[in-house]
Amino acid sequence: MPRFAANLSMMFTEHPFLDRFAAAAKAGFTAVEFLFPYDHPAEEVGKRLRDNGLTQALFNLPPGHWDAGEKGFAALPERFDDLKASLETALPYAKATGVKRLHLMAGIADRHDAKAVEAYYKSVAWAAEFFAPNGLDVVIEPINPRNVPGYFLNDFGFARDLIRELKIPNLKLQFDIYHCQIIHGDVTMRLREMMDITGHIQIASIPSRNEPDGEELNYPFLFKELDRLGYAGFVGCEYNPRSRTEDGLGWFAPYKGVKP
Repeated sequence: MPRFAANLSMMFTEHPFLDRFAAAAKAGFTAVEFLFPYDHPAEEVGKRLRDNGLTQALFNLPPGHWDAGEKGFAALPERFDDLKASLETALPYAKATGVKRLHLMAGIADRHDAKAVEAYYKSVAWAAEFFAPNGLDVVIEPINPRNVPGYFLNDFGFARDLIRELKIPNLKLQFDIYHCQIIHGDVTMRLREMMDITGHIQIASIPSRNEPDGEELNYPFLFKELDRLGYAGFVGCEYNPRSRTEDGLGWFAPYKGVKP
């Protein structure tokens, strides 16, 4: 049975961020993820996890100036020093939360620009090797161009080929089903093809990015497929609730309390 992680950047936003941990636990989640923890002390984030018996499934490395439109800088040759500094920033949060995987964002760049491709390969390898001694995986996530126009990593095949070419044991794919359906479709066959390199999965309805309880995809079928494929990682609920988070958790009722 899938192990679901509530995404606290998008869910339970009726509460201040640090109070969302308790809200997720009360709703029956045993794990959480979020985009960025860096506005709060690492020790306090870790305390909220422990106090509520939660496992941290994932968070993102620092993305740069998010409010100004930056979405990471791994594919930006001139920002390699920023990339290295971002790894140092994230490490105390990884230690405080006990997280086992971190998402490295690529940034806004042309995937057909040879210098951007070279920079991305360099950054991905550097990040994975930096975190390996700490027992941490680095995951990379293709993001669809409708939500983030110009994002460098916008193709699952490119991500797959990079991971298989680099052959770094702690480098994995973040397989967001919502993004895959928008970019490529044929989600089930891609899950089967890429399960061996997948380190984290995320879900949302398509096209609305709401609760995974309808629209284009049959999520109960996909959850059973993940079980059949032997996926043992987390499934992050990266969706925008239609109203109050708690009011839209009918889909989650059969899975409440599944332990990490």
